[in-house]
Amino acid sequence: MTNIDLLTRADVLRHGRTPFVLATVVHAERPTSAKPGDSALVLPDGTVEGFVGGICAETTVQVQGLRVLETGESLLLRITPATDTGTGIRSAQEPGEGLVTVANPCLSGGTLDIFLEANLPPALAYVYGHAPIARAVLDVGRVLGLDVRPAPPAEPLPPDLDVVVIATHGRDEESVLTEAARSGVPYIGLVASPGRGAAVLAGLDVTEEQRAHIHTPAGLDIGARTPAEIALSVYAEIIATRPQAARAVRPGAGSAVRQVLAQDVDPVCGMTVAITPATLSLDRAGATVYFCGPGCQHAFADEPSRYAHA
Repeated sequence: MTNIDLLTRADVLRHGRTPFVLATVVHAERPTSAKPGDSALVLPDGTVEGFVGGICAETTVQVQGLRVLETGESLLLRITPATDTGTGIRSAQEPGEGLVTVANPCLSGGTLDIFLEANLPPALAYVYGHAPIARAVLDVGRVLGLDVRPAPPAEPLPPDLDVVVIATHGRDEESVLTEAARSGVPYIGLVASPGRGAAVLAGLDVTEEQRAHIHTPAGLDIGARTPAEIALSVYAEIIATRPQAARAVRPGAGSAVRQVLAQDVDPVCGMTVAITPATLSLDRAGATVYFCGPGCQHAFADEPSRYAHA
């Protein structure tokens, strides 16, 4: 896969709101097979597309890339030749100033610096209504960098929806509010007067926990009067509540991103590997043993007793 192909693939992922990590080699010390400029994508299912070195370097990038997807924070990954501590355990340093150093027992002797850039889709917002306030909510949201869209009619709410703003001025509010609340949308805003908003809220057939996600009147009280000012107040409240932070605990919303990074240690080389559907493994004494690559898998299969206490 060339860099042009990789960037094209990244554009497709962004358009489809699929999170990914762009891994780019920025420094290489021989002997390594990767060179500065080599790059790959790490997808939420652990797939690595592209090239950042051999299987051992790729496995390390996979593990750290999945962690970046969980945290959303980019970092510089330094992969160095392993130093055996006498315990058979190799560890990664905790991030400090955006740098993680991993002693890779498989690396051929050189050092790689690879920048892992998190590419997460922006918060997705649906706006209901066609009046000036609704149009202003759309305009201001786009300026703020949200993926804000007019709500498509008669379509179920997507699982990664973060924000619903209803500015229909009394039309079909109850049904939209009920669907959004039951779907667990983190922020739901109803543009209405305090009295009408309270009456609508009281009449909804939702639980108290679901009702707590509904904000009415939508927005912070900043004395807003014009549609643009009202839209600004709504986004001030959205920012204050940080709906994306709630996405991690929302049922179904995190299906595109692994909620827990499962991992194990290759008993042959001592490398930490991410457990994904594609990870090589063997069953041994009722347990599953995972490997960084076919070499370690074959070595274990040929002489499993040698690694029984690894």
